[in-house]
Order: sequence, then C-alpha cells, then structure tokens
Amino acid sequence: MMIRKHCALVALEDVKIYLNEEGGQIAVFDATNTTRERRDLIIGFVKENAYKVFFVESVCDDPEVIAANILEVKVSSPDYPETHRERVMDDFLKRIECYKVTYQPLDPDAYDKALSFIKVMNVGRRFLVNRVQDYIQSKIVYYLMNIHVHSHSIYLCRHGESEHNVQGRIGGDSELSPRGRQFANALRDFVEEHKLSDLKVWTSQLRRTILTAEELGVPYEQWKILNEIDAGVCEEMTYDMIQNTFPEEFALRDQDKYHYRYPGGESYQDLVQRLEPVIMELERQGNVLVICHQAVMRCLLAYFLDKSADGLPYIKCPLHSVMKLTPVAYGCKVEMFYLNVEAVNTHRDRPLAKVRRDSAPLVQRRNSYTPLSTHDQVKRPRLYSAGNRPRLPLTPSPTTLHFPDMPEGALLLQPNQGSLCEGNSFDSADEFNDCFRF
Repeated sequence: MMIRKHCALVALEDVKIYLNEEGGQIAVFDATNTTRERRDLIIGFVKENAYKVFFVESVCDDPEVIAANILEVKVSSPDYPETHRERVMDDFLKRIECYKVTYQPLDPDAYDKALSFIKVMNVGRRFLVNRVQDYIQSKIVYYLMNIHVHSHSIYLCRHGESEHNVQGRIGGDSELSPRGRQFANALRDFVEEHKLSDLKVWTSQLRRTILTAEELGVPYEQWKILNEIDAGVCEEMTYDMIQNTFPEEFALRDQDKYHYRYPGGESYQDLVQRLEPVIMELERQGNVLVICHQAVMRCLLAYFLDKSADGLPYIKCPLHSVMKLTPVAYGCKVEMFYLNVEAVNTHRDRPLAKVRRDSAPLVQRRNSYTPLSTHDQVKRPRLYSAGNRPRLPLTPSPTTLHFPDMPEGALLLQPNQGSLCEGNSFDSADEFNDCFRF
C-alpha cells in the first residue's frame, strides 16, 4: 500500500509538471481512487494548485458484463502477458473481491455532494451526473454517454477517382472518372463478398461520394459535415497553380499543415472540430461504411488510431482502397483492402526542406479573410450539395475570374454567406466590412 501511494503521489507531480510547465490543459489521472482518503488526497492537491477536478466512476455488478469485460479487455492488458484466459478470469475475479473490502463509492447525497462527477453503471446502461460546472466537464459527460462497448467495425474509403483527381485539382464537386465508376462497382462486390448486410452507409453531400454510394444499391445517408476540407480561394486549383498564384500561402501551409487555414476556407484543425458529431455517432453505431474524402478520412483515422496533430495531414489514404477498423482494448485493429482498380496518387508527402519554426515563425491570420500574398481577393463559391451549381463559372484559378458586363474600376460587392445584412444600416466601416466582401 505504501508503494502504491508513493506511485500515486509521483503521478500527481507529473500532472503538475504537465499542466504548469509543459502547456497541458487537461490531465487524466488514471488510478484506483476507490477510497475517500485517496480522493481527498487528490482534492487537496487540486485546491493547492488551483485546478479543477472531475471524477469518473465506473460501477459494474452484472456478472455477464464483468466476464465479457475480463475476456475481451483484460486478456490484452499489460497486467497479464502471455497468460492463459482461464487464469486471467480467476485472477481478476479475486482482485475484484479484494477491492470490495475497501471500496467506498461516490456518495451524491452526502459526503461527495459538492464534487463534480459522473457514475457510469454497467457500461452505459445508466448514468448519474453530479454538479457539472463547466464546458469541459459537460463535454466529458457527452463523450462518456455516447461511447458504447460493443463489437463492431468501421469501414472507411474515399470516393472513386474523380475528374478533378485526374487533373490534379483539389476540392470542387466533379463527377467520377471511368476508373472511379469501376471502383464503385468493385466496392459493391466487396460489400456483398463480406456479407455486410447490416451495414450503414454514410456519404458527404458532394457528388463523387454520392455517385460511389449509388452503385451499392443500398440506402445511404448524406452528411454535410463529411464534405471535404474547404480550400477557400484555392478550390479547384492544382498545387502548381496555388504555388504560382499564392506563393506565400503555399509556403505557410508547408510550415504547419494542421493549423494552416486556407483563405476563405478551413484548416485541418477546423475540420477535426467539424467532424466531432460523426465521430461520436461512429462510437454509438454498429457496422458503418463511410465514403468520404482524403482530409476527412485522415481526421477519422487519426482519432481511432491515436495519431498526433502534426502527423495527421500526412496519413496515407489511397484511392480505391478500404480500411476496416475494429476497436479492441487498448487500440484498434486495422485491415487494408485494395480493390484492384488503378487510380492516381493524390498523396503529397511532408516537405523534406520544412522550414524550422524557430527560424521562420508562422504568420498568424486574424481570420480567414486577412489579405493574401496577392491582391486578388475573389472568394470562390463552395459547392455543398449534388446539383447545386456555382454562381460563377468554374475557372482554372481565381485570377481569371472576370465580369464582362461590369464597368471598369467597379467594385464587386457580395454578401457573406449566411449573413443577416440585407436591409441593415451600418454605424461603422467595420460593421459594413463584416457583412460584405469585395
């Protein structure tokens, strides 16, 4: 017991270093805090350092759930290397009996009524939530009430090769290429071959994913939040076009691809936040096939495979392949299936001559409309659904947009998408600029 308490104190010191010196914001203190004495020790530590604490207690008294948990989770635990399953079951049941002797559950009606905590009973059958006090605590509750411990698989693939893929253009809403349509047929055969009859199919609202799903001949759901990352003014440009038209933007993105936001568009960080509802729903569902896009697939893989933000934008997600993710204890089992249909390679490796941040600090934008490295400020329309045609003709790059009926020297005034500016009066130039772009 003395050794265990010492380990707990050392771990709390690690928490302090992480939060105070290493820039951490949230620390998970994973320990057997089953007594009031141990929890009071943590509360004292928290008060001393002006932190907040939120307790998570998992209570399980269903014999079937306990047995299933031991066999599925504890067998792969580091506590039991190369041990027979029968011995694991017997040993862990003895451990439970030992804990019962000293275990003091959280008491929401008396001793612990002032604490913030959630009780999870029998792996999510019931929940008891007490004194949730801030945004982070509510997000923890939301997450724990949405994850489900059940056997299921998640199938991820990109749409079939598109015409834009062939041309090397990013974004847009193009049709499938002939090889893309061939992949859609191969994907249908894959689903039939693996007998995925109970499979749910999700797509974005862009045509290339919808056309891929149509060939499956099964119902599917369209999710707007599964749309590809918005490249803003760079939509439908090739990387060479971007480098020639916006050289500083091109260099900025290579410096920090995760945080870089396309002018008028999104960053990978924005995309991760946008995809949160999809991730939560994937945690709840059974078997799901998600037909999505390269950046979206990278974000989903990074979540389930525990990849860092720095490495996320460089995860390889080739066209015409299916990745099967099966969540297991302490990780995720990954299987890759190539469906034998050729496609272009759209992956762009991390630049070898990456500029060091300490020698060339990033230029931080105030928002997505801060001026670019060029004076061309035309915002390209984003296509959000199949059949929704652009307001302006598609062109090779923003610099070629022109309006023949407009007098020379006139300003093009266009309301920001979703703004409530029509009919408004403005008290300042800032209010006017918030509603319109030139």
